[in-house]
Amino acid sequence: MNNKTKLKLLSWNVNGLRSVAQKGFRETMSMIDPDVICLQETKVKEDQLPQELLEFPGYHGYFFAAERPGYSGVAVYSKIEPNSVRYGIGEDKYDREGRVLILDYDAFQLINAYFPNGGSGEERLNYKLEFCQAISTYCKESKRPILLCGDVNTAHREIDLARPKENVNHSGFMPIERQWIDEFLDLGFLDTFRLFCQEEHNYSWWDMKTRARGRNVGWRIDYFFASQSLKDALTDAFIIPEVLGSDHCPVGICLEV
Repeated sequence: MNNKTKLKLLSWNVNGLRSVAQKGFRETMSMIDPDVICLQETKVKEDQLPQELLEFPGYHGYFFAAERPGYSGVAVYSKIEPNSVRYGIGEDKYDREGRVLILDYDAFQLINAYFPNGGSGEERLNYKLEFCQAISTYCKESKRPILLCGDVNTAHREIDLARPKENVNHSGFMPIERQWIDEFLDLGFLDTFRLFCQEEHNYSWWDMKTRARGRNVGWRIDYFFASQSLKDALTDAFIIPEVLGSDHCPVGICLEV
């Protein structure tokens, strides 16, 4: 007898939760019907949210905002009430920017992370790299099977962006950033999308200023990483580029646990 539960999990950088709510977020949730959706760059404090976003029908909502108004922030809507929720990774320089939510479920620990953008100079690039190492350390020390999702702000390989040669010296595709993903996978984690799809032209972010989405000149910088121990539980991984409302689109996985 199969007592496993089928779950669909999504991750989406919404580029403003209140903004995406005005662009069909409720309809998108109804259409895709995720069991859990992890949001990044929510740009809002909990007390600024309208009631329909605070209490989304059928979901438990968890919100972690940055101290700075209108900046960063993560949230999770979950049909299943987690056993516990941790707000932040325990390091103030990251937690004041509202970058990590950690939810414990019976079968795994879910980490929703909004990785810093390293494009505004050496100081922020170092901040990003230090954040990456803090995530690695946390995952390495955790005794639980882990799902790590979010906007990683880095394309891993040339297949993961439309114009790799032009961007090799730009933050988001610099060798030192890509090396972190190599090292993270070497710890025993899986890039779930590449388990199911090796095809080119699959992206999750497009530059709005150059209207890159219409030409599919994009980057795959949003991920679900999974512990090796969850490999057999994974049944699908996907990107949903037809969902609009942000400069990113949702990415997701299905698993049976």
